Amino acid sequence: MAQTALLSIGDLAARTGLSVSAIRFYEEKGLVHPLRSRGGQRRFLRSDIRRLSFVLIAQQLGLSIGEIEAQLAKLPQGRAPTQRDWTRISKAIRGTIDARIAELERTRDRLDGCIGCGCLSLKKCRLYNPEDRAGIRGPGPRHLIDG
Repeated sequence: MAQTALLSIGDLAARTGLSVSAIRFYEEKGLVHPLRSRGGQRRFLRSDIRRLSFVLIAQQLGLSIGEIEAQLAKLPQGRAPTQRDWTRISKAIRGTIDARIAELERTRDRLDGCIGCGCLSLKKCRLYNPEDRAGIRGPGPRHLIDG
């Protein structure tokens, strides 16, 4: 591979908007796999620009580093992902996002029912938790915790 086809960590930082330390962090997590020059310097493939851009987007969507790593493992090393590659990953992520949306909607709906009356006390609430029946199941907001 021609040396000019590779990017230094500084060049990759400039192209992605990430700091050098962030790129090193993502390397430690296995999200990018740099090559090493004869002098031991990191050299990145141009396709790593897209990989790191994907990492940033996925984090904004709420995916964990582990979830992102699992998706990136499905992408080819050494070449830029194709539209088919991204479509496959997009469908997998869509399921995760849909599940999170459903969980947030359930939480929102329960929260509206719980503190919407203004009493702010499950112990006193006669509508949502008469006689503190939820307290039998343990401390904390049991209706939200137990789902």
